[in-house]
Amino acid sequence: MQITLIQADYHNEQHGKDLIMLLNAYALDPMGGGEALADDVQQNLVASLAKRHDFLTLLCYVDDKPAGILNCVEGFSTFKAKPLLNIHDCGVLKEYRGLGLSQQLFNEAEKISRQRGYCKLTLEVLEGNIVAQNAYKKLGFSGYELDENTGNAMFWEKVL
Repeated sequence: MQITLIQADYHNEQHGKDLIMLLNAYALDPMGGGEALADDVQQNLVASLAKRHDFLTLLCYVDDKPAGILNCVEGFSTFKAKPLLNIHDCGVLKEYRGLGLSQQLFNEAEKISRQRGYCKLTLEVLEGNIVAQNAYKKLGFSGYELDENTGNAMFWEKVL
């Protein structure tokens, strides 16, 4: 079995197709929300990403077949005065789970982050996604807190 990791080129048609297929599979998973990406998202996402300079997509292939994806966006830590990398989406197709692909994707994101001088990696995880939480702990992630008395940070949103 040959495992290959690449940084997606948003101008490469095959990379774009693989990105959409893998992201849609993740979206269909209960931990991704259980619903397919909207048609307009599927049609416009890659072109929108190609216009950005703060986004990174890693694609994982097993024997030249798309198997996993990691989407990341650059942020900035005002407390460290340095950029950071937020892991926004991580998905591995069901038939490829258990091969350590997500760990390889995370390791590559960390390697790139260190090369770029980022101060940390961040991510969000659902409270009920114990499998992902355990994997993230093995990779060195933990809940973010400034002080144990104020507790862990929470991820909130306001849909516009």
